[in-house]
Amino acid sequence: MGNVHKLSGVCGRCVSADKSAERGGGRKAAAEIQIKLYGKDGENMGAEALTLEKFEEASEIVTRVTSETKLVYSEYFSAQTGNRVYLKPENMQYTGAYKVRGAYYKISTMTEEERSKGLITASAGNHAQGVAYAAKMYGCKAVIVMPVSTPLMKVNRTKSYGAEVVLYGNVYDEACDHALQLAEEKGYTFIHPFDDLDVATGQGTIAMEIVKELPTVDYILVPIGGGGLCTGVSTLAKLLNPNIKVIGVEPANAACMKASLHAGKVVTLPEVSTIADGTAVKTPGEKIFPYVQKNIDGIITVEDEELIVAFLDLMENHKMVAENSGLLTIAALKHLDVRKKKVVSILSGGNMDVITMSSVVQHGLIQRDRIFTVSVLMPDRPGQLVKVASLIAEQQGNVIKLDHNQFVNINRNAGVELRITIEAFGTEHKAQIVKALGENGFHPTLVPTHSTYNL
Repeated sequence: MGNVHKLSGVCGRCVSADKSAERGGGRKAAAEIQIKLYGKDGENMGAEALTLEKFEEASEIVTRVTSETKLVYSEYFSAQTGNRVYLKPENMQYTGAYKVRGAYYKISTMTEEERSKGLITASAGNHAQGVAYAAKMYGCKAVIVMPVSTPLMKVNRTKSYGAEVVLYGNVYDEACDHALQLAEEKGYTFIHPFDDLDVATGQGTIAMEIVKELPTVDYILVPIGGGGLCTGVSTLAKLLNPNIKVIGVEPANAACMKASLHAGKVVTLPEVSTIADGTAVKTPGEKIFPYVQKNIDGIITVEDEELIVAFLDLMENHKMVAENSGLLTIAALKHLDVRKKKVVSILSGGNMDVITMSSVVQHGLIQRDRIFTVSVLMPDRPGQLVKVASLIAEQQGNVIKLDHNQFVNINRNAGVELRITIEAFGTEHKAQIVKALGENGFHPTLVPTHSTYNL
């Protein structure tokens, strides 16, 4: 499998931390970090090698459809990690994600005959919009097969570019099989979302922009679904400067690339389960896998819970919205065991529907102890509710919801239950409010907060 590359004391073995203890400055949340130099000098990469000339060509071509996404220096994440952290905001592209780069460059390499047949692809959303928009620019027909779980916003945006959308399968792999079947039946030209060297070349133009703007970059963090973005970015980064470290980031429950690198060959996961729908891939690309083996410097896996708080951090400190897959590189920052390095996190996309957004915000506030629910028992007589409310107000707590249950005891005079959902500033403020209730004889008990607002 190659040599073990130590990264500031983290060895090549999987390192697990206890997630359950993290709350307000506790131990690290669970994450597995795998740092290795994979690969065997890139054999079996075939004649269609990714070259600097092709990356340079692609960098010129994609400017026709991309917006300039200059690096954003993050004071907040720099202070949190001890590094100089920069964000590459591909969530600000017109289509909401980096995928238009690979789609447009791929279509540019096709013959007129291939384009005239019509294009088809499978995608969890962002590649769909990239192909649909690129096809519109070329005047081609586009058919997009999307998993049924794809957020509604991504489906509607894809349709808005003139594409025909077919919903099929629960995950990307099932949608892809159906797209290949339709391509064979109808004669469409298939554009693979990641297992295609031209597509990977287009995605890799991100690395060209990063290095031009920050020539002394030390680390680039890149999300991994099927591996196309990782292939392009890592390959070009190493061509431009072999000293740049490129770290892939996957959801812990959809880490198909990590499993494949461990096995030394492409493997298929039995199932995937993650809120990062754009990276919910069972099988990485066969064609691109040798490039990942050769050029990637490590894999970090993160839990879904970490993406939730990453969303809050990014929104509150940078006023940016990134989808869960795009947040992988934000969540990974605290697991990168280096200091005083220039680190770029690629925010791959920002196509999140408002229902998902509201759910993520609520769960994030609960995880950060900024929303909590407490149960108190009190006599069923006038003035008790006012007393509880006054105590909370004195502690600067904000009541969001009240649930008064008179039937918790047979004898109502002995006590009725009041469940109060409260907004706080964080863990210390929460403890202060609970302490005040206890000191005034209400015997508070913390209970799980399942819903914050009635939406």
